[in-house]
Amino acid sequence: MQRLSDIKAMLAERGLRPRRRFGQNFLHDHNLLRRLVDASGAGEGDLVLEVGPGTGTLTETLLERGCEVIAVELDRDLADLVADRVGDQITLIRGDCLGGSRSLASPVVEAIGGRPFSLVANLPYQAASPLMSELLLHHPNCAGQWITIQQEVADRLTAMPGEPAWGPLGVIVRSMADVQQIASLPPSCFWPAPKVRSAMVAVVPHSDRGEDPAGFAAFVTRLFTTRRKQLGGVLGREVVQSVGVDPQWRCERLDIETLKRLYKAV
Repeated sequence: MQRLSDIKAMLAERGLRPRRRFGQNFLHDHNLLRRLVDASGAGEGDLVLEVGPGTGTLTETLLERGCEVIAVELDRDLADLVADRVGDQITLIRGDCLGGSRSLASPVVEAIGGRPFSLVANLPYQAASPLMSELLLHHPNCAGQWITIQQEVADRLTAMPGEPAWGPLGVIVRSMADVQQIASLPPSCFWPAPKVRSAMVAVVPHSDRGEDPAGFAAFVTRLFTTRRKQLGGVLGREVVQSVGVDPQWRCERLDIETLKRLYKAV
């Protein structure tokens, strides 16, 4: 497994430095990398999607476990580095994992080919929320996501109704999946060290994601744009009262099941 000195040396050899605009913070703690892969259960013959492989530290760990890896790298220079190291052992896709409509990019969909897969990745921070939602909403063949994300995002995923972090991301994800935090990561686990803490989380889909998860997600997103307004004024008093909710309440105090009842009532 790559040490921090190895990562720095590989980049220096090519005249490269971590690029902030791509959210490049390289996770170099070996124990945490193994813990993420162990939690995923990925092993011999399993198909794994990795977004943002960087220098290939996690990629090589997955290959050691016998996984079939599809790695997606936006940075052309890092894609070249990964190709030189393990390009003959993986499917390497150069570009954004999400297309213009923020759906999974067509080369990624084609590489997966409808097969069951898991996402195991130290995600670039800007990709985390849209990718999590996209996989849950539109890719039922994704068996789960084991990812490193900002602690702030993890807090949104695990928040409870009425808490400041409770919002559309947590509602949408947890309406379709169980979320568990695996570990909390201090900035020192990364190079360069970010200004925020990070977290490893597991997102495992429910067997039944509901009748219309995309419609519910759109409803929740719209509703939370009015989170400071009373529900009766937003949806109508009769609609709100029909599901046993006080019209003077605001959406931020409602749990997922109540929000689902509201969605069916509108």
